[in-house]
Order: sequence, then structure tokens, then C-alpha cells
Amino acid sequence: MTANDNIDSITGSPKKAINRLAIPTIFSLLLMFLNNLIDSFWVSGINGDALAALGFISPLYLVLIGLGNGVGAGANSLISRYVGARRFDDANNAVIHSIILTLAVSCIVLIIGIFFLKDMVILLGASDVSSYCLSYGQIIFLMNIVFLAPNVAASIFRAEGNVKRATNPLILAAVLNIIIDPILIFNLNLGIFGAGLATVISSLIGLILMAYWIFIKRDTFFKFNFKYYRRKLEIYREILIVSLPAATEEIIFALVAIIMNYLIMQTSGIAEVASFTIAWRFITIAFIPCMAIGTATITVSGIAYGACNWQNFTETIKYSTMLSLAITLVICGVFFIFAHPICEVFNVQAANPSLVARSAEILKMLVFYNCLISFGATAAYTYQGVGAGFKSLALTILRELVLSMAFAYLMGITLNMGVFGVYLGAIVGMNLGSIIGFLFIWNFSINRH
Repeated sequence: MTANDNIDSITGSPKKAINRLAIPTIFSLLLMFLNNLIDSFWVSGINGDALAALGFISPLYLVLIGLGNGVGAGANSLISRYVGARRFDDANNAVIHSIILTLAVSCIVLIIGIFFLKDMVILLGASDVSSYCLSYGQIIFLMNIVFLAPNVAASIFRAEGNVKRATNPLILAAVLNIIIDPILIFNLNLGIFGAGLATVISSLIGLILMAYWIFIKRDTFFKFNFKYYRRKLEIYREILIVSLPAATEEIIFALVAIIMNYLIMQTSGIAEVASFTIAWRFITIAFIPCMAIGTATITVSGIAYGACNWQNFTETIKYSTMLSLAITLVICGVFFIFAHPICEVFNVQAANPSLVARSAEILKMLVFYNCLISFGATAAYTYQGVGAGFKSLALTILRELVLSMAFAYLMGITLNMGVFGVYLGAIVGMNLGSIIGFLFIWNFSINRH
């Protein structure tokens, strides 16, 4: 195999490569996260319990997405390092290994969804709204392959520099979900089950588009064909070294939402959980630039690392951090200034002014949760890019659980500051952990020169 224009476009200037990969990814991820927001918008028209149930089940959905992102991150990291070293045949073999891992993970998730979903819902403290949780969650877990496979395929497309094919199916799925949601929920009277079914159908159509390029048109750089498969346990190991920690990081993000729901329940009650659910949707949207630029950073840093180009490696870290910081601060500023008009959108369906007003108050506080997150995110994604997945995981645990949730518990429960202390503690811990993470990756980069 020889390089093509897409490969050449991501092996040169790190700034140009990141812009090429990240900007379309920001748009696609924005629409994907809007899916959650749109689900919340329409489900709020059912009743408050349904909206609260969506808040409880969403962390499990994020775990599912995280598994796909994890395998994708592992494949992206290894393939990018092979591309940087110009080992294209090994990169193609790694593609097939990643497909096999995706199928294995999908089978495990399917078993969990069939036998353990109800128990997990109860463990989350959602027994009062368990019927709503199961109506939404069962279809998601049973059809998990339509979420896992597109994420992995998109990661492979990014590793070959084909950013349009990495993002367009995800954009299509998001737009379709926005259209289908109200039809299934209200017109067909399927309720919260309709929201889950709409998400499955839209994702399936995006997957079908990817399958057309891969198996019918057959014009991708890497060939998704098992005749190129040469089993190497070392390749599985290299993918898993990144994918397991990366997937665990996504699980940690879900755990944060679960713990926050629990602490909010302890200090305020289920009405506050519903308001937090709305505000938290917007906070995840503010994190999108870090995710998109971080996803690009995996590819670009992996290529620089594989080529032993330490100047490009350091430039990747600096540019990724500053770009994501600038965009994140702008988004947070907009959310802070227009918090109430933004949350007012939910009043169309919920017809609950107090819910909207409280959501706006929470949103204005939680925008500070994301202020410095670009520093920590760059560190985590760069460690994934070089194949040091467990270092990335360690920094995420430090930032999200050890510091953020520990401070939330300390201020909210131990110091008896109530729900305000929960939010304040999460903010303090997150920003502190982000700075610590960046210091680690910067030291790693400097020592390579």
C-alpha cells in the first residue's frame, strides 16, 4: 500500500491536520449531543418522571457509546502510529483486528442488556421510574451494534484522513433522529420507547451508509476485508492497551453523572435531578470542542510519535490545548449570558416554568466546570495517541473521580453546603485536575526533545 492525498494531508503540519480533522468532527459531535438534548426536549412533554428517567438511563447510554469510542480510540492510535512509520500493511491488518473486537464487545453488551439492565436501573436509584428507564434502555442495549460499529468505522476513516466519511454518517444519523423523535413519541404514541427507537433507527441508517462505502463502493484506503487478516496477538494487545482505558474513561464520565444524580438526590430531591438533567445536557455540549479536537489529537500525535517527530508532537499539544480552550470559553460565555432563554426551550414541552428557571440557575454555575477542561482533555487524548492508555485513564480518574466527585461530596455532604456545595465542589475538583493532567503531558513532551 502507498500513501494517498488523505494520508499526506494528516502527516504534515499538525495545525492543518488538526483543523482538517477537528472542525467537521465538532459539527458532527454537536449534532450527536443534540440528540440527547432533543430526546430531553420531547420526553419532557410526556411528564417529569419520564425526563428524570432519561437522566438516570443516559449514563448507561454514554457507557455504550464509550465502548465504541474506546475501541475506536485504540484502533485510531495504533493505525496512526503505523501510518507515521509508513507501515501501511500493518495498519490495514489492525483495521480487521478492530472489527473483530467490536463484534466481541457488541455480544457482551447484548448479554448484559438482556439479563442485567433492570438490576442496573435499580442500582442507579431509579426504581420509582424503572418502567420508563427500561422502555428507553432495552432497545438501546439490544441494538447496541448500530452505535458501536459507526464509532469504530469513523475512527478508522479519521486515521486515513478521510474526515468526510468519518463525520457525514454521524451527521446524517443526528439529523434523522431530530426528525423521527416527535413522530414516534407523539404521532405514533410510543412515548419514551419511541425516543429510544428513533435513536436506533437513525444510527442504523448512518451505519448502512458506511457499509455502502466499505463493502459496495470499496474505495476506502484501508480495506475492511478479512482476507487481509493476519492474526497477531500483539495487535490486539496494542489496541486494548488504549481501548480499555479509553472506554473506561467514558464509563467514568457516566459515573460522574450517576454520582452527581445521587448527591443531588441526597441534598435536594428528584425535582433537582430533572433540572440538573437539562443543565447537564448543555454542559456536555460545551465539552464537544475538547472531544472533537482531542479525537483529532489522537491521530496527529500518534503520527508524530510513530515518526519520532518531536517538534510536531509538541506543536500538537500546544495547538490542541489553545484551540479547544478558546472555543470552549466562547461556548461557556454564551451559555452563561443566555442561560434562561436557552433553557426556556424546554418550557414548550414541559410547561413548567420553575423547572426551567432552576435549570438556568444550575447552568450558569456549571459553565465554570468546563473552563479549564481543555488542558486535562489534551493530556488524556495525547496519551491515547502514543499508546499510553493507562496513563490517560489515571489522569481521568484523578480529575473526574478523585478530585471532582470527592470535592463535591466534601462540600455538599461533609461540610453540609447542600446542593450548592455539590456543584461547587465538582467545579473546583475538575479545574484542579485538568491543570495537573496538562503538567504531566507537557513534561512527557519536553523529555522527548
